[in-house]
Amino acid sequence: MNQDAILNPETGWLILVIFSILWITLGWWLGKKSQGLDGFMFAGRRVGLALGTATAMATWVTSNTTMAAPQLAFQMGVWGMVGYSLGSIGLILFAPLAKRIKELMPNGFTSGDFVRLRYGNTAWRVFLIISLFYAFGWLVSLGMAGGVLINALTGIDYHLGMTVILGVCISYTLLGGLRAVIGTDFIQTILILTGLVILAVLAITEIGVDTMHEAVLAERPELLNLLFPAAIMFLFNNLLFGIGEIFHSNVWWSRAFAFRKGVGFKAYLIAGLFWAPVPIVAGFLALSVPALNINVPAADMVGPLVAAELLGFGGAILVFIIVFSALASSLDSLLAATSDLVLTDIYKGHLFPNANEQQLSKAARWVILSIGLLTWLLCLPRLTTLAELLYLTGAFVASTIWPIAAGLYWKKTNPTGATLAMVSGTIIGLASYYMIGFYVAALISAAISMCLVLVFTWFAPKTFDWSQLNKAPIN
Repeated sequence: MNQDAILNPETGWLILVIFSILWITLGWWLGKKSQGLDGFMFAGRRVGLALGTATAMATWVTSNTTMAAPQLAFQMGVWGMVGYSLGSIGLILFAPLAKRIKELMPNGFTSGDFVRLRYGNTAWRVFLIISLFYAFGWLVSLGMAGGVLINALTGIDYHLGMTVILGVCISYTLLGGLRAVIGTDFIQTILILTGLVILAVLAITEIGVDTMHEAVLAERPELLNLLFPAAIMFLFNNLLFGIGEIFHSNVWWSRAFAFRKGVGFKAYLIAGLFWAPVPIVAGFLALSVPALNINVPAADMVGPLVAAELLGFGGAILVFIIVFSALASSLDSLLAATSDLVLTDIYKGHLFPNANEQQLSKAARWVILSIGLLTWLLCLPRLTTLAELLYLTGAFVASTIWPIAAGLYWKKTNPTGATLAMVSGTIIGLASYYMIGFYVAALISAAISMCLVLVFTWFAPKTFDWSQLNKAPIN
């Protein structure tokens, strides 16, 4: 048990029970409106602008923003939190891609569908390995973040807290599918934004920017160094990492498929603009550590510890609600999107190609439950920090940027070049991660991938018929 926790375990359990009942009940109610496989996986493909913007933003506001952003600000200073805010560029750049995806694949199911139809089976299987490795890396980081948050603020054991948040998200995703995910995301977005505004205002008024600046300058001056080499590399690395995360992940493709025609571009653009300040606000809290003289036992606990110390009992409750909502809004989205990928590309694509819609509808819930259980097992050891786990996947996802973007817009992109780009980018990016540092893995991976896609497309172009992308994978 964490003896430094601001809230007592009884208060923590009360909040957990209230919000668990709220999300599960809401998921059940929303799930009653889902009809068939299309309704369960894509909310009937009729999601409008308000819900579309909210789910895109809420999904991207997660442990990465609310916990890893303060950790990186604590370790790298100003560039840490500014670099994280560049994750908004991924959402903004995906806006035209979402429009293009909806035009080319109005009845598509997954990002894996696109790679299979565009580049062939070899590229498809390479892409699935990358996507699933990333998806489970993100799922585990979210589950870990839930346990860390609950332990830091309430003293409840890490394993119990992690189990509760995973169990809640699995439950209402099982009950309502994407409709439940998007509906809860809308409410969670309102809670997150309201809470962050309150925290930002109180942090400035309670401590003061001048006091924070003087304390950091006296005790941790490197955090204000704008020429900090590792931080500058992280800035560009995070930009490409964020783009790679969004461009390839079925989390964002599934929403592009679920939005009404004309909604995707606006929803992702607005979500990106509104998301940009969030990691700066979250990271800003970490710069108050010297002024508050807080003992931070682990870097990935700095966010909730600072906020709780700064705002006391009521503040600890507010932070708990904000981060609980942020984690849930991403966990449910990732569970739903990863289950779609496994169901369509693994279950039907490789194991049971003749499965009909009724069989797939039944299997969809078992897939969600299985993914949730595997995530829980992987979270048990807590082998690394959130940022380390997250950035390990950077080399994988950055290698997909050019194959995805070029494949959507260039008719002559070479399938062999796209496949080699993903394989080579991943391998060299991983080598860079271990030999140089996490802050260059995505940068090098994206550069290698870009060169291979361009060289193969230039010297060995392969003309593609866009109408091939409209083939339905599920009969």
